[in-house]
Amino acid sequence: MQLDWLEDFLTLAEERNFSRAAQRRNITQPAFGRRIRSLEQWVGAALFTRRTAGTTLSPAGEMFRGYIQVSVRDLYRARAAAMEVVDQAASVLTVAATHALSFTFFPHWIVEHAPHEPINLKSDSMQACERIMQRGEASFLLSHHHPLLPTSLDTPDFLRVEVGEDLLVPLCQPDYTGAPRWTLDSPEVPYLAYSSESGLGGILKADWEARRLAPRLEMVLQSRLAAALLSMAIDGRGVAWVPLSLAQSALGSGKVVLAADDMYSTKIAIALVRPAISLSKVSEALWASACEPASSKGGCTAPLSHIIPEPQ
Repeated sequence: MQLDWLEDFLTLAEERNFSRAAQRRNITQPAFGRRIRSLEQWVGAALFTRRTAGTTLSPAGEMFRGYIQVSVRDLYRARAAAMEVVDQAASVLTVAATHALSFTFFPHWIVEHAPHEPINLKSDSMQACERIMQRGEASFLLSHHHPLLPTSLDTPDFLRVEVGEDLLVPLCQPDYTGAPRWTLDSPEVPYLAYSSESGLGGILKADWEARRLAPRLEMVLQSRLAAALLSMAIDGRGVAWVPLSLAQSALGSGKVVLAADDMYSTKIAIALVRPAISLSKVSEALWASACEPASSKGGCTAPLSHIIPEPQ
């Protein structure tokens, strides 16, 4: 039995499709299928039910996954701990961050809280960052967070502290008068949407459903990257909901304008997540710095005051 087989199993359990899972694992579909069969032979049970509509976990597979998710994460953490013992990784802070925050919030935040430490930044989509944390490949995750959208890290194995605030605001290109080229009252609004792996897209959908908002939108483009959607909005392709922290420069220069009032803006937190187990000294120092305003209240529960200006 190989660790690769276990990672293959977890990927297929997420994707429920052999082709997509093999693509994520960067191997051919036939080779991926052979590794899954080898794992099933090792376990002695069929872990998946294969149907024309897709692949689902069998009852044995569901039970197996519950153990394997923890085991794979602990194996990676054990490797990281062993590396720290020989001082190969103890002095390096490994942080996963979603794309939008990697460009905007992270640079000044990390200088404030860890100005002298070497940093290994892993920037990816929210789904990919969650997998990085589950595998123990980073000590921290910096991402946008909303209470209406649970994540796979909402377990006792992880801790979270809010370190900032942001807004998802609807933006579009201005017309020749400086007014929005489209408003949400327009009959057909071209919509620049987030793809399914984007955490921001999930937050936006959950907030609209909770507040019973249903803007009339016609999706014309999808991307997991907020920066790509902002670029398309600047080019006049449609309306995009973009973090204000990312869009401030474009708003200030007049390249984009707000396409609706505050009712269609979504307040979101910027959160730092870490494993509940003990980390290296430099990692614990970063966590203590991030939690400092909450320490007098008995824990990391209060957000830092990193207030982003409201749009005018």
